[in-house]
Amino acid sequence: MTQTQMHPLAQALNDSLSKASPEVFSMLSALGKRLYFPKGILAQGAEAKAKAKRFNATIGIATENDAPMFLPSMHGSIQGLSADEAYNYAPPSGRQKLRELWRDKLLAENPSIKGKSFGLPIVTAAITHGLMLAGDLFLDPGDVVIAPDQLWDNYSLTYETRMGARIATFPLFNDVTAAQPSARGAGKGFNVEGFAKLLAAEARDKKKLLVVLNFPNNPTGYMPTVAEGDAIVHALETQAKAGTHLVVLCDDAYFGLFYHLGGESLTESLFGKLCNLHKNILPVKLDGATKELFAWGLRCGFVTFGVGSTEGAKEALDGLDAKARADIRSAISNSPMISQSLVEKALGSSALAEERKQKHGLLKARAEEVYRVANEARFASSWDVYPFNSGYFMLIKVKGVDANKLREHLLDKYGTGLICTAPTDLRVAFSCLEVAQVVPLFEAVHAAVQDLRG
Repeated sequence: MTQTQMHPLAQALNDSLSKASPEVFSMLSALGKRLYFPKGILAQGAEAKAKAKRFNATIGIATENDAPMFLPSMHGSIQGLSADEAYNYAPPSGRQKLRELWRDKLLAENPSIKGKSFGLPIVTAAITHGLMLAGDLFLDPGDVVIAPDQLWDNYSLTYETRMGARIATFPLFNDVTAAQPSARGAGKGFNVEGFAKLLAAEARDKKKLLVVLNFPNNPTGYMPTVAEGDAIVHALETQAKAGTHLVVLCDDAYFGLFYHLGGESLTESLFGKLCNLHKNILPVKLDGATKELFAWGLRCGFVTFGVGSTEGAKEALDGLDAKARADIRSAISNSPMISQSLVEKALGSSALAEERKQKHGLLKARAEEVYRVANEARFASSWDVYPFNSGYFMLIKVKGVDANKLREHLLDKYGTGLICTAPTDLRVAFSCLEVAQVVPLFEAVHAAVQDLRG
């Protein structure tokens, strides 16, 4: 579809975005440029909600006694939510109060965001939906996505298989065979040089790049140090100054789960440092209640847009908000109301901080035990440990055997399930291990390695 064929609402939105921030407008995909939020049922329904005090026959739900109709057999399982909070449609961008509460949470937990221009978080059907939304807005077939070699496999399914982009990778760590700092070997942390080199190399042929920063990382469980975080930001700023447009996705799915194993790590998202840094950088934060509030099945996530420049920031953010709402409306209409209501109530609870602290303590104790046991000298012949300090996972690099054959042998002989992420790598989800299970698990892995070696 050409510019002249676009819907007038899309054209007006594009004109506004282009005027406010030509850099942001140029980063949009062809679909992103076509998207607009219609002034149809939802817009007219919103007007009716405000003004139709006598009769309101606009929205497509059934009502009874001025509330959404419901089945008692279903509502009997719901405690603490009204019919409206459970069964009504939520706006495409999410419940307004929930969006405001999540913004407050971002400001409280990320000092670098304070004073910066960024948008009100938009509710998504968890972070995977947020990743797809960002791809819809910013990726065309043939575009390049920069990511570490240690990456969640759903990035490939979403951006390569679904959207036709190409993922270019760099080694996440400086020395991928090194063990943890202060343990076996000398793990050197995030590979800033490799990251910067790949940015520059791919930028030779591409005016725009999409960069994925997933910290704490899945599958390794690694969170950069403060110095590494600053170096990552510097590398992005340097490339932006060279003229490359960078859409930077901060996938913060495991945010807050920091354990500082082997040394202090960052405790905030790089999103804050990227906001208002350079006009050619568009930071996008992806997070949610999924892991942060231990509510996986609620599928309640958020996407938050930043801007590279404060000039025209409000207009640019309003335009991105409208494009995102249009994408949500066209794909899923809206995220579930009941999930949003539950998360909103949790965020408003005075008990939430203490509850999260208690769960964090449980996970930290498991991570510390895994750190201690996996790095024991008696296992040195079977694997090296990739650096890890956060999140749900850790990764081992097995020696002398194929990782997938080892995975299958662990299942068949030892009744133990791990995830193979590469021919040499096995991921351990310590999030679902009790502390007492850590030693026997690694003993089983060690025994299985020796079995396969014969």
